[in-house]
Amino acid sequence: MTNQLYEADNDKLYRYLFKNRAVRGEWVRLNQSFCETLNTHQYPIAVRNLLGEMLVATSLLTATLKFEGNITVQIQGDGPLKLALVNGSDTQQMRALARLQGDIPDDMTLAEMVGKGVLVISIIPTEGERYQGVIGLDKPTVTECLEDYFVRSEQLQTQLLIRTGEYEGKPVAAGMLVQIMPDGSGSAEDFEHLATLTSTVKDEEIFGLSAEELLFRLYHEETVEIFSPQTVTFHCGCSKERSGSALLLLSEQEIDDILAEHKGSIDMQCECCGTHYFFDKTAINQLKTEYQSLK
Repeated sequence: MTNQLYEADNDKLYRYLFKNRAVRGEWVRLNQSFCETLNTHQYPIAVRNLLGEMLVATSLLTATLKFEGNITVQIQGDGPLKLALVNGSDTQQMRALARLQGDIPDDMTLAEMVGKGVLVISIIPTEGERYQGVIGLDKPTVTECLEDYFVRSEQLQTQLLIRTGEYEGKPVAAGMLVQIMPDGSGSAEDFEHLATLTSTVKDEEIFGLSAEELLFRLYHEETVEIFSPQTVTFHCGCSKERSGSALLLLSEQEIDDILAEHKGSIDMQCECCGTHYFFDKTAINQLKTEYQSLK
């Protein structure tokens, strides 16, 4: 029964509330969605774990901000890891990718991977103004950088705890967020008490227990209200039409040269999910006709 409960809570985001403490929390565990996001990419373990950390952070951030739209969390640097990017939505649809230039050993630190770089958070709401925040990578982990960002930008006491690794032979990433309520009704003492309890969570608990069992083990002396979960899924959003639009940005001569080089067919592979879209001369002419008709 415990294993069934564990599996039922894979790829779920739970929100919960400490009724007598004016503190809120979130918990998410990415399993199948994490595997699908990695897809056919053979990332080094250090990069895979970093993407898992960023995916969990993005999921928790999206739930905390309570907006409709998209959020992008990306790291750019001059080290062997040139780019690490996660995109999520208010419906918890996630995708991620990384671009590497050089070898990355399993034990390489964030600073060694990124070199001189920054963490950028872009929030693009369906309605309203776009927001972008730039965070210095001056701490050992992305988790610590984001935790500091919450405190400085939102001026709310926040604890962010993220774990990555393997469970039952599959990549897994999970995390918890504890935050004082923004209405000013919470106390620093209550937050510190709950943050201390949260920090005791073990990998086998956050990776292997159901949400209710995990929260009971951590906070069994508290009154915790847990809300219905939100499902987290991998969603790339690529399509043949989008790939074709990118292809039409090339000049006609460039397209003809590529067609000649690749025996009459251009293979446009999605960098995120690995899907291949093939275009021959007929398909490209059709795209041009469709594009002209839209002008």
